[in-house]
Amino acid sequence: MANNPYQIVSDFESALCAYTGAPYAVTTNSCTNALLLCLVYKRHTEGFAGVQIPKKTYCSVPQVIKHSGHRVEYRDEEWQGSYRLDPFNIYDCARWFSGEIFQYHKKQNRSLFVCCSFHASKTLGDTQGGAILHDDPEADLWFRRARFDGRTEGVHPKEDKFNMLGYHCYMSPDVAARLLLKLSVLPKNNDPLPNDDYPDLSKYEIFK
Repeated sequence: MANNPYQIVSDFESALCAYTGAPYAVTTNSCTNALLLCLVYKRHTEGFAGVQIPKKTYCSVPQVIKHSGHRVEYRDEEWQGSYRLDPFNIYDCARWFSGEIFQYHKKQNRSLFVCCSFHASKTLGDTQGGAILHDDPEADLWFRRARFDGRTEGVHPKEDKFNMLGYHCYMSPDVAARLLLKLSVLPKNNDPLPNDDYPDLSKYEIFK
């Protein structure tokens, strides 16, 4: 094919790096799946752990912790914009997208994964979308294959060499194109969005 429609996804990722100062940006189809990939990668590289999150957050977060094989633990925390998935340097930044988000979390952390949401209700929003902003070259290679069914981007499945199980959660070109246009006019600094009226997830047996 003379023109690769997926090039716009790479262009959007480059624009995310320029906007936030993150060395790498890997797009996904949601922030939830961005968190899932980070948690699975940590399971592979650091082993299983009890992952601690605020009691009040979106319900998909404890779900991806469990789907990735970790244990869910809760803490009492009033948060705005973002919070850490302890003990890992993974941050759920679904409610804050701004030019300073990567450097803000980078101050005290290395091998940092900041997960963003581009849901319609968010600061940079569309029908769907997410991203992992990070600084780990080895993780970058894994994320890019993992989000794309374990495939090598640009290689036809008949010619690929499959050596990992992946996930079907890549960003589609049409979404990337719209987000790239919106990002080009987005102010550099944006306040966190107000939190939704989250329930106390620690009360639900299924989320323990």
